[in-house]
Amino acid sequence: MPTATLTSKGQITIPAQVRAELGVNTGDRIEFVEIGEGQFAIVAATRSVKELNGIFRSRVRKPVSIEEMNATIARRGSGAR
Repeated sequence: MPTATLTSKGQITIPAQVRAELGVNTGDRIEFVEIGEGQFAIVAATRSVKELNGIFRSRVRKPVSIEEMNATIARRGSGAR
């Protein structure tokens, strides 16, 4: 099992095996996702927002007014639908 040591500045070096499995390189970002109390998963956050274009269906809807938004929020907050 790969391990790392925390420096006095709070930094770690991610072992080469882990970097390879995550597919990350110098300058890439990673996220620490809490999966349980005191437990975190390391997730590569290397995808650009532009790469996400098209993965969700686009639905063209009519614009909603501030008043309509506030009314919906008030209904949902009160438990009414």
